[in-house]
Amino acid sequence: MPEGDSVYMAATRLREALAGRVLTTADLRVPRLATADLAGREVTAVVPRGKHLLTRVSGGWTLHTHLRMDGRWQVYRPGERWRGGPDWQVRVVLGTEAGAAVGYRLPVVELLRTEDEAQAVGHLGPDLLGPDWDPEEALRRLLRQPDRPLGEALLDQRTLAGIGNVYRCELCFLRGVTPWTPVGEVDRPGRLLDLAHRALDANKLRYGHVTTGDTRPGRRHWVYGRAGQPCLRCGTTVAVAEREDPSLERITYWCPVCQRGPSPVPRTPRRGLPRR
Repeated sequence: MPEGDSVYMAATRLREALAGRVLTTADLRVPRLATADLAGREVTAVVPRGKHLLTRVSGGWTLHTHLRMDGRWQVYRPGERWRGGPDWQVRVVLGTEAGAAVGYRLPVVELLRTEDEAQAVGHLGPDLLGPDWDPEEALRRLLRQPDRPLGEALLDQRTLAGIGNVYRCELCFLRGVTPWTPVGEVDRPGRLLDLAHRALDANKLRYGHVTTGDTRPGRRHWVYGRAGQPCLRCGTTVAVAEREDPSLERITYWCPVCQRGPSPVPRTPRRGLPRR
């Protein structure tokens, strides 16, 4: 699932391609919007909100989309061949004289009045990449359930908007706690939120969610995607728990030595050191 920084980048590319231009094509390929016609309207803004995208057009309408696991927006120049997938996977085509923005495999496509955008995104917590980012409100929401596992709380977009599984795993590693640690036992949780804000901000205009500072392949993440490989900090084999909560459909990565707290498997000793 795309993280908030990926959605921010998608919004930036869509804004550059569409904002201030009149739609010559507006093909919404979902049954309930088959008769909707936005052609002739000007795109006034493209706004990311957590993991949601709000494309506003003149006349007071907003196209709300969400990428979830497989969705993607691609921007093409006039005459350029579309390469994002087969035609049957296209859900939205927004075209102007300057090119086209094509939405593939979008699981959420809805048209609503701009004044009613809160119906789609009003439930979200403070947006880590929003102009109104409020760390105090995010901290208040994080701490209101002190017994909740930290990893679960970070994924809850009602707590703060923008964190996905990559940052859930990486932030827990960087703060030295497992994702199953109760929120109330996390030392200085405000620092974790500051770290989350800085991490997403650093990656919002590049691909890869780099959290180590090293952009070389295989070294961009501390633990995420590194199951069975050595921890880049201590050398211990990175552990993995597959979908411990089926409703979340997440795989969790962590270092059994660098991260303190509960976990679903026994703690692994540091490589080369005797068991205690």
